[in-house]
Amino acid sequence: MKIIVLVKEVPDTYGDRKLNLETGLADRAASEAVIDEIGERALELALTYAGANEGTEVAVVSLAPEGATATIRRGLAMGAGSAIHVSDEALRGADLGLTAETLAAAIRRVGFDLVITGNVSTDGSGGMIPAMLAELLDVPHATGLSTVEISDGAVSGSRPVDSGVQKVSANLPAVISITEALPGARFPNFKGIMAAKKKPLDVLTLADLRITADNPDAARSIMLTVAEKPPRAAGVKIIDEGDAGEKLADFLVENRLA
Repeated sequence: MKIIVLVKEVPDTYGDRKLNLETGLADRAASEAVIDEIGERALELALTYAGANEGTEVAVVSLAPEGATATIRRGLAMGAGSAIHVSDEALRGADLGLTAETLAAAIRRVGFDLVITGNVSTDGSGGMIPAMLAELLDVPHATGLSTVEISDGAVSGSRPVDSGVQKVSANLPAVISITEALPGARFPNFKGIMAAKKKPLDVLTLADLRITADNPDAARSIMLTVAEKPPRAAGVKIIDEGDAGEKLADFLVENRLA
């Protein structure tokens, strides 16, 4: 079985993240770049299965700037056997449609039985890439899984819904996305870090994948405005002078919270 895991380089989740108000893009120089935690959890799922099932191949695929090589190699240090790094200046600021089209082409190029992704990234928070990939690859998908079981010909799992827990399954090949309910990632050890330097990491461009970023036949989204999040305002303090209940009720009604 060949499992492809999508990983994404993002600004450190625990650091301060800023937007460039001219481009609308994340200012990646403002904080350390790391693999998104949800991507590491997806890789952990694949590696755990590979460890228990001989002959399973795990590869990581990432669409990232040219300088992301060290970040991607962390996935190799964790245990993935190979990596694909899609890097092209024309992809700077790519929307979800172009991103999915490019990733699908890279995945199709190397072949797959199962694609595992996180449900949503911590920077863009688009959340649509897994479904878009499945559509472009013409395979079934199961998204937002909090438990996963992989077998030779199928993948299944469960996800929370309003009324309880939904059980889903799909025949392979397929695309799945997982939530933070899945186990956290292992830490690369020294042996893994040294081995990662010798594992194959192929760098592909849009030309290699035969994709044109400005294809007039493909609809692309357009950003209209971007603004910084306003600072948190002070809350309303209600002093109890015997009428605190009434004041609280009035506040809830006035703000349409009741």
